[in-house]
Amino acid sequence: MKKYKINASDFAKRLGAYSHGYKVEVGDAEIIFTTGQIALDKKGEVLYPDDPVKQTEFIFESLQKILHQSGASLDDVVKTTIFLTNIRDFPKISPVRNKYFKNSEPVSTLVEVNKLVKEGCKVEIEVIAIKQKE
Repeated sequence: MKKYKINASDFAKRLGAYSHGYKVEVGDAEIIFTTGQIALDKKGEVLYPDDPVKQTEFIFESLQKILHQSGASLDDVVKTTIFLTNIRDFPKISPVRNKYFKNSEPVSTLVEVNKLVKEGCKVEIEVIAIKQKE
């Protein structure tokens, strides 16, 4: 088994000892795990404070970049977990989620949490993708 760290240079500086993602080779497949993504600019400032829809769009674009670095895409996602600070935002972000996952339709978990790591963040999303090795 081989594993590779995925750290996108165009992202904000990481807030701790973690990677943006990991690609793990298992047999003839690669499994890609991402860290929960929030809406931060390169300086680590929260983007679109208190706007869950714009944050969700930004997060999905970030997830696409991480997956692309490993040779995968959102179409390879099999599992996602979404964390919201207000469950009433689900009807607002659901159309965004559905747009990005229209092909993969991954199994999903949605959880309401009290807070996220940065004030103003309303959404955090992590994914697991699986693809055939090339």
